[in-house]
Amino acid sequence: MTLSDVVYVCLGLGALGAAVLPGVVSKRPLSVPMVFLAAGLLIQLLPVGVPAVDPVRHRLWVEHTTEVCVIVSLMGAGLAIDRPFGWRRWSSTWRLLGITMPLTVVAIALLAWGLLGWPPAAALLLGAVLAPTDPVLAGEVRVGEPLGAERDEDEVRFALTSEAGLNDGLAFPFVYAAIALAAAAGTGWSAQWIGPWALTDVLGKCAVALAVGAGVGWLLGWLFFHVRASALRLSEHMEGFVALGATFVSYGIAEVLHGYGFVSVFVTACVIRAAERSHGYHKVLHEFTEQIERLLTAVLLFLLGGYLVAGAFSALTLRGAVLGIMVLLIVRPLTGWLAQVRTAMRQKERAVVALFGIRGIGTLFYLSYALGQDSFSGLDRELWAIVALTVVMSVVLHGVMATPAINHLDRWRDRTGLDRRS
Repeated sequence: MTLSDVVYVCLGLGALGAAVLPGVVSKRPLSVPMVFLAAGLLIQLLPVGVPAVDPVRHRLWVEHTTEVCVIVSLMGAGLAIDRPFGWRRWSSTWRLLGITMPLTVVAIALLAWGLLGWPPAAALLLGAVLAPTDPVLAGEVRVGEPLGAERDEDEVRFALTSEAGLNDGLAFPFVYAAIALAAAAGTGWSAQWIGPWALTDVLGKCAVALAVGAGVGWLLGWLFFHVRASALRLSEHMEGFVALGATFVSYGIAEVLHGYGFVSVFVTACVIRAAERSHGYHKVLHEFTEQIERLLTAVLLFLLGGYLVAGAFSALTLRGAVLGIMVLLIVRPLTGWLAQVRTAMRQKERAVVALFGIRGIGTLFYLSYALGQDSFSGLDRELWAIVALTVVMSVVLHGVMATPAINHLDRWRDRTGLDRRS
């Protein structure tokens, strides 16, 4: 038996598991990510010689694999949202982006600076990479497929899905802020970087991302549904892999023009969705992206499980572990609750939105990307230890709680007769 034989077996079982497991665990306090994480951990413990991926030594590989997984999931999330765009309709999203996200970054940075004694740049980086949410790791809290049942897009599911779709890209300015601070001040503090950062990394790159996303989305929406030549009207061919083409084109153009590709992809998906909301082609596109996303997520979590055995926590301190726990149990619930004060959401709905700030693949990407730009005072192992712990705790905690929490909300709304769409 060779290593390649073991790899083929793992890949085959992983693909089959990605297809079978969602139906098996759908009604249980369990999630598919939990299963793959446990599988990676167990395989690494067996004497079969499967090599573990070290995100410090294999940083570039981790960066690009997580990057692809994130952009595919963003396309799927944007295509799934039925709700038309609007400032009032998306008010819960804007609150989570404008209140919860920056407060989360600041709170985590202050904890890392005060509790761990880290330099300001490294502390800010930890806040930036742990800020974005990732509902791909708990399918019950995402909206359902396009044109699905009303319960598949209640205010809670919509808020968490739309938040993750946008904050997965809007975390980039905070990551760039940490990089700029490290370059300007090293282990100290300086304010000289703030002006160029605000102008370029916040305003400029966000504007490019929105313009590219809207432009590519409009063009593809016209090509999919409205072009006169039937040979070019892609919705008539019902090919799902077109979703990958739309994803990579939007992402690539935005990055070439120095914009945020993550934001561009999500905006592109939303604009395509708006081009013809009732067409069944949206289901085809969404199902294909969901399948690719599920496979990539399975691979990454399997590798993360192996990394846990291979020494992920060797640099973890007690204070670092406490910080990770505080992110999930105190920082996110508190900032998420504050964002929903004085909204139409009921208390139970606010509690679920506040609690399910799931950390996942986006966090892994941002950390690997940032560490490719700066060494951050040699704290790479400590950063990966805290991030790995937080993601693993999120997978387990939210994976166990997602199904019971959402089912309880659905039963409560049915019993009280409350409108699902606030």
